Amino acid sequence: MEGVTVSTANTQDERRGPRVIIAEDSVLLRSGMARLLEDSGVEIVAAVGDADALITAVAEYPDVDLCLIDIRMPPTYSEEGIQAAVKIRETHPEVAVLLLSQHVVSRYAADLLGGGASKVGYLLKDRVADIEDFLTVLRRVADGGAAIDPEVVSQLLSRHRDRALERLTPREGEVLEVMAQGLNNAGIADRLTITERAVEKHIRSIFTKLDLGQDDHDHRRVQAVLRYLRGADRD
Repeated sequence: MEGVTVSTANTQDERRGPRVIIAEDSVLLRSGMARLLEDSGVEIVAAVGDADALITAVAEYPDVDLCLIDIRMPPTYSEEGIQAAVKIRETHPEVAVLLLSQHVVSRYAADLLGGGASKVGYLLKDRVADIEDFLTVLRRVADGGAAIDPEVVSQLLSRHRDRALERLTPREGEVLEVMAQGLNNAGIADRLTITERAVEKHIRSIFTKLDLGQDDHDHRRVQAVLRYLRGADRD
């Protein structure tokens, strides 16, 4: 499993695993994830089955590092998990959230990422194939980084309606999509079979057309990805 890194953070102290709350309505999955994480040095402070219990648990354990959240939970099994994640990020911004889902839910994606591309992860369950990779992503997000599954990005990008984005050339759109997958300039050049100099030129043009101002380069890369996500969220 390869997550999209839209921001990075310092490595967590390996002497202490992250403290995690699990929110998953299936008792079997909840118990299995708890056992797996505990065997890997993660401390499970609570394991709950619905969004209300998740909010209560975060209030009880405000020093938790990360909430591992299934997007679809009781009572409607639609968007309770991601709604709870947005609320947690608003009320407890120091708590990271890592969403797991069978499907891409775009309605609240921009709200979740709009406060800054940090302490947020969004993975599709059926693409979590390697346990070590999953644990790496979990620790990265708990440390303050962010990871979005490439399939999530791909589906969100396909729905965008941002007129500024429509000014991008087809090649600039390709560069931005690959940039959203966490690749550096060398990686983008290799993926698209173009030179790094051409990649730099395209990125400068993207920043100009999206009117991203004069912030530092890394911040503008993140903002370019968020523009795509916000555009998708209006659909």
